[in-house]
Amino acid sequence: MPEKRKSRIRERNEEAILKAAERIFAQQGFGAATTAEIAKEADIPKANLHYYFSTKEDLYLCVLENILKTWLTAAEDFTADHAPKEALENYIRTKVELSRTRPESSKIFAKEIISGAPFLSTHLNNDINPWIEEKVRIFDHWIEQGKMAPVDVRHLFFLIWSMTQTYADFSTQIGIVLQKDELEEQDFQTAADMIVAMVLSLCKLH
Repeated sequence: MPEKRKSRIRERNEEAILKAAERIFAQQGFGAATTAEIAKEADIPKANLHYYFSTKEDLYLCVLENILKTWLTAAEDFTADHAPKEALENYIRTKVELSRTRPESSKIFAKEIISGAPFLSTHLNNDINPWIEEKVRIFDHWIEQGKMAPVDVRHLFFLIWSMTQTYADFSTQIGIVLQKDELEEQDFQTAADMIVAMVLSLCKLH
């Protein structure tokens, strides 16, 4: 079999496994989930799953790494060349959209953090902390230039994360309060509009 074709097959299989793993880990948590269930969800033999990921721990860590990569990529507009208003609005709307389209990611991350981050602690120190320090420098530069009001940048991110991810993590609660079996796209649009308005007002960006 040509190497390129084998590579495409590998990519498809790994993608199917990771998507299935995201769903199963979100539903059951790391401890209760099994590779047999994930293989069944991915519609592949269990032996094939272990060909790509030797242990459940390896697969879970890969899922977590993909989640972090997706979330960090969502903040590409946070550079010194961007205006703070547009950067914040784009980031918030992207995060809300990820809560709508990939709620399992947020739920897995929340469960991992609530459990004390046994798998993610190293990544939080090595990836998230340098990332947030870089964003702090950018925001401090905007603040020094008078482009936005002084804010505690770390706590600003905590607020944005909590507001945007709650629509994934607590979608059941929100659905009950809204008397809906499932949140609709308009609900996420309304949430994004309100979060953007609140954050821009806090930062005095109008």
